[in-house]
Amino acid sequence: MKKFIILFSSLASLTCLCKPVFAEEMPSWVNGLNVGGYASAGLTFERNGESEATVNEVSLLVTWNGDSRWSFFGELELEEPVSWNDDDQFNTKSSYLDLERLYLDYNFSENINLRSGRFLTPNSRWNLLHASPLVWTSTRPLATSRLFPTGTNGAMLFGALPFMDGAFEYQLFAELLEDQKLEREELEFEHVRGARFSYKKQSEVGVSFLSFREKSLDESYRMLGIDFVTYINDIEISGEAFQRFNKSNNDGGSGAYLQSAVPLNKIGLNNWFWISRLETLQRPDDGSAERWLIGATLRVKPRQLLKFEFTGGNGDQPESPRGFLTSFALFF
Repeated sequence: MKKFIILFSSLASLTCLCKPVFAEEMPSWVNGLNVGGYASAGLTFERNGESEATVNEVSLLVTWNGDSRWSFFGELELEEPVSWNDDDQFNTKSSYLDLERLYLDYNFSENINLRSGRFLTPNSRWNLLHASPLVWTSTRPLATSRLFPTGTNGAMLFGALPFMDGAFEYQLFAELLEDQKLEREELEFEHVRGARFSYKKQSEVGVSFLSFREKSLDESYRMLGIDFVTYINDIEISGEAFQRFNKSNNDGGSGAYLQSAVPLNKIGLNNWFWISRLETLQRPDDGSAERWLIGATLRVKPRQLLKFEFTGGNGDQPESPRGFLTSFALFF
């Protein structure tokens, strides 16, 4: 992990020193540099009686966008730095550093951009917006973390084009370097390549295509994904569905979720939202798992969320407890 931190610092310095291609003079490297982050902490009461209090994550975000065609983004996350449970009391057993993102962007034009480095695999809307203050629930849908690589080390061509009073967005990407280290229950993938196309207006609809090899199963897959978010009378409805196929075009696993967020201001609960979700996952080695979730989320401030939820269903899956969960998330 020390190597990652050194690489993180070195690339940040190199990015800030890049000479603008179409600028008459070099601005101070401090201009355009921003440092921030987000954090969350919560309580979990599992249905088997076990309980735990955890600082879930502390994430550092570093961005730079000067007066040139270059820009930089980095995210270094400390996962579960402190936990408490009946057996171990206060402990740091689950703590580890994770390099979520580290990439350089080059802007060719308004419609064409090139990204290189480590980025979130752009075949899932939830995967791209997974930061705790940006999502309604404490838990993540199983299908968005157990079917495909959540991060890719490589290159991506992306951009947006105006279309029918909205925007057509595209992302074409390929892996150039395999992950050198796996964290906890993380699945191991290689030979990742794919594309995502989406259309944004008042709603958003996306279609993705992905191919990869899952090393633990010693099998290559192709995957089709569909995601959407729309609004009906201020009610947010979102969902995603994925289907994998192996080399023989047989079923290689699937998953989906459907979620709604209903504002409760009409009954006097301003800034409260009623959350419900149904989800399913099927993997060749794990069998199937279903989940249901109901809860309420308070938008304390635009950058702060307080969440309460009950989760049930069948099938044991990593990082998907069943029971009562509450958490607080904020940007800083």
